[in-house]
Amino acid sequence: MKPELTLSGLLTDNFSKFIDGREVSLCVLVNKQGSELTVTNYGATVISLMVPDKDMKMTDVVLGYNTIDDYLTAEKLYFGAVCGRYANRIANGQFVLDGITYDQLQVNNGPNHLHGGTKGFDTVVWDIQQKDCQTVEMRYTSADGEEGYPGTLETVVSYCLTDDNEVVITYEAKTDKPTVLNLTNHSYFNLSGAGNPSIDHHLLMINADDYLPTDATAIPFGQPEKVAFTPMDFRTPHAIGERINDNFEQLMFGAGYDHTYIINKKPGALGFAVRCSSPETGIVMDIFTTQPGVQLYTGNWLSGNDQGKSGHNYPRRSAVCFETQHYPDSPNKPDYPTCVLRPGEVFTHKTVYKFSFT
Repeated sequence: MKPELTLSGLLTDNFSKFIDGREVSLCVLVNKQGSELTVTNYGATVISLMVPDKDMKMTDVVLGYNTIDDYLTAEKLYFGAVCGRYANRIANGQFVLDGITYDQLQVNNGPNHLHGGTKGFDTVVWDIQQKDCQTVEMRYTSADGEEGYPGTLETVVSYCLTDDNEVVITYEAKTDKPTVLNLTNHSYFNLSGAGNPSIDHHLLMINADDYLPTDATAIPFGQPEKVAFTPMDFRTPHAIGERINDNFEQLMFGAGYDHTYIINKKPGALGFAVRCSSPETGIVMDIFTTQPGVQLYTGNWLSGNDQGKSGHNYPRRSAVCFETQHYPDSPNKPDYPTCVLRPGEVFTHKTVYKFSFT
């Protein structure tokens, strides 16, 4: 039988493999407009996303690789993966919860713990069930003590490609012990098409009056600061590259944008967070989320070393991430919205990426 080729040019057979004794596969979702989302259960990872541009040409807007083996051998960049248990950073790989110190989190990003450690949710094989041609659900049970976190955590993530060209990601989790939790999807977007060498020309608006300034290791100081009168201000549209090299300490710390914005909305409500668009393709992406923050990361550490889809390399600042999430280092910042999950509670979170064109 001839191998299946996706609209984005992927061979489904190239994602068929056993990892840690569990079967990995590629799921293909298609809506009535012909848009396509492909997802693998390795890391609950988005591989490709085809949406129409202003000329009705289907365009892949996320970075990724051609085969599952590429994901196993490439630089650890979290392309399209679900990050957890705790997305973003925890200072010094430790926190205190209910008087108990947890100090066994791996320090894997300078002096800090990042994205759940070496064996985070991005590198495990999830149980997968395709519900219909537009929805897939994935489940993973993280054992008590895995990567140093307390509690057995049962997590469900679903992806739905709606007929309105929305990618709806929903998260749900339960625990049997008090724990901390922060889940996000780490897709790298280029709305001019994956493989375009820059996102500097993308127009960006973020619905946030405040952001979290950080130290040189990307840990927030604590209190938010106003974006007004700084190059952090995206309350009105600006090109991403317009001020990215300004002589501004926060931008120099991160070699560009790598900061959490506090979204202007009611706690827990699904609210508007981001609008990003490409003048080249006319593709517009609007992001809505129930989470309190969004991490803007402008691909400052992309190296271009690994070859991605369609033979493209991804150099520095060739993509932008919008990681909807709790604030970095929340387990050590009692003034931040709580990231604590307790037995009997259900963690729920939704993020919507809606695509259109102008």
